[in-house]
Amino acid sequence: MAINLQKGQRENINAPKFTIGLGWDTNNTSTGGAFDLDASLFLLNDSKKLVSDNHFIFYNNLESPDKAVIHSGDNLTGDGDGDDEQIKIDLTKIDAAVQEITVVVTIHDADARRQNFGQVRNSFIRIFNTETNEEILKYELDEDFSIETAVEFGRIYNRNGEWKFEAVGSGQRDGLDKFVSMYQ
Repeated sequence: MAINLQKGQRENINAPKFTIGLGWDTNNTSTGGAFDLDASLFLLNDSKKLVSDNHFIFYNNLESPDKAVIHSGDNLTGDGDGDDEQIKIDLTKIDAAVQEITVVVTIHDADARRQNFGQVRNSFIRIFNTETNEEILKYELDEDFSIETAVEFGRIYNRNGEWKFEAVGSGQRDGLDKFVSMYQ
């Protein structure tokens, strides 16, 4: 049975191959346009910096050099139930230099569309075992981010050979560029 995490909680992943699913409900009433949320992963070394530019996984770079992280691609609308974007992770293949994977979700063209996370409903991140489809954990973003256009949902980190997930839920208003500059 999956564990529903609260902000700040941590949980062991205990699966060498897992999938990160991102979902959200569309909200067309406040701005007149669809919300395009994008999942991005930063594969960081022990200094909390990108291992290389190719270790930044997003809709224009769908896989890591070692093919341990593979992004399903960009969902432009969030229509339908369940996961809107998925990223598969195989820890048996991951570069030994990767010690942390930061999961960031941003709203594409948020400023131009006058959108923020306060207008998005039912956004979540979940992790499930890729081989069994058993959901391991889920973190629902329940805070009101009224000006934020980017949110660090969580981080997956290696602690003494065990991979864990921490629910972070930290938003900021400068979009994806802010995260890129932090981790380069």
